[in-house]
Amino acid sequence: MQRFDHPPRSQWPKLITRPVMDWTQIAGKVQPILDAIRSEGDAAVRRFTVAFDQVELNRLAVSADEIQAAYQQINPSLLSAIRQAAANIERFHRLQQDPERKTETSPGVTCWQKSVPIEKVGLYIPGGTAPLFSTILMLAIPARIAGCREIILCTPPDRNGNLIPEMLVAAQEVGVQHIYKVGGAQAIAAMAYGTESIPRVYKLFGPGNQYVNAAKQLVQQEGVAIDLPAGPSEVLVWAGSGSVPSFLAADLLSQAEHGIDSQVVLVASSSEIIETTLKEIDRQCVKLPRQDLARKALANSKAILLESEEDMIDFVNAYAPEHLIIAGELATDRASKVINAGSVFIGNYTPESAGDYASGTNHTLPTNGYARSYSGVNLDAYLKKITFQQISPDGLQHLGPSIIAMAEAEELLAHARAVSIRLQTLNDQAL
Repeated sequence: MQRFDHPPRSQWPKLITRPVMDWTQIAGKVQPILDAIRSEGDAAVRRFTVAFDQVELNRLAVSADEIQAAYQQINPSLLSAIRQAAANIERFHRLQQDPERKTETSPGVTCWQKSVPIEKVGLYIPGGTAPLFSTILMLAIPARIAGCREIILCTPPDRNGNLIPEMLVAAQEVGVQHIYKVGGAQAIAAMAYGTESIPRVYKLFGPGNQYVNAAKQLVQQEGVAIDLPAGPSEVLVWAGSGSVPSFLAADLLSQAEHGIDSQVVLVASSSEIIETTLKEIDRQCVKLPRQDLARKALANSKAILLESEEDMIDFVNAYAPEHLIIAGELATDRASKVINAGSVFIGNYTPESAGDYASGTNHTLPTNGYARSYSGVNLDAYLKKITFQQISPDGLQHLGPSIIAMAEAEELLAHARAVSIRLQTLNDQAL
């Protein structure tokens, strides 16, 4: 990790910058894939699956027999863990349900808002170096709670044309019935446009590599909603007095092992904590199966020594991390000062891994500083908010003059007429 001691605020913009991808180059490779899927459908999907996943598929959809076989292959203890995680995730997301509330904004004028599920949603689950079956729980459970009528899942097959049992079991456990063996940008295009086999959806969810994320952003320009802008995974660990360096190192490595473009940041006011944690990182990293990936990510990562409490909280909020771990003393108090973060983990015994898997919060979170303006995936992400209003004759007589005055001031006379014609009718009826 690169170390910076007491950097002046003038250097902070450079320190909070993430590795930048060449958007033009990536979009240039992705756009032809989108165009081909839109015009050729399944044929193009199969062609790109051969090219990118080195497998030829006769059938894109997962069969019921494959799901049944997956239950015979999965470790029973893992199945129990999936069910426990699913229960916690469901419990947390059900708390986010809003009751329908009506209010009389003025006499005779009643307004209310209703949450309506997005009918068709598409979930993308990466394969690659780490098949993230836990993300199925994070994305499908709130979709089901919200009441989405159709939930489509796409994930890339292995070179034998199969999906790992954990993927199929996780999907079955949370009620996903439509699973397709399609990965990459071609999966995003298939769900965005629809093919002979894969239904079109109205909103896309899920992480992926730079090509998947570019595809999501490109189809968004054509009217398909996406969950949030996504980039490489990241964590900022804010280490206070009383932190445990071995814990800090493990937390930093847990994000570094995601991939070479991940970024981890350590912020502390103690040089000793930083030095001890860096030694721990070296000691623990050699034991990781994915240590090569982790070391490359660490090369882009930073350890920052800051002197004052004010500097530390300001830097944390300026960085706006996807995951924020606040360790050591005063962790709870410091957490109350956080305004920019995807998800916050408080205290020495709250590892980020808990949120990734089983505590109940969602792990699909804004990266690359988007936590300044975006929330992570939650129940609302699967809902539309529709407002309703109903005005009685007395209510219109009370409110109408204000509407007419404002419409006339904006020189929108038809708006004013829509009210005045009704008021005239009410007056005539009263005579």
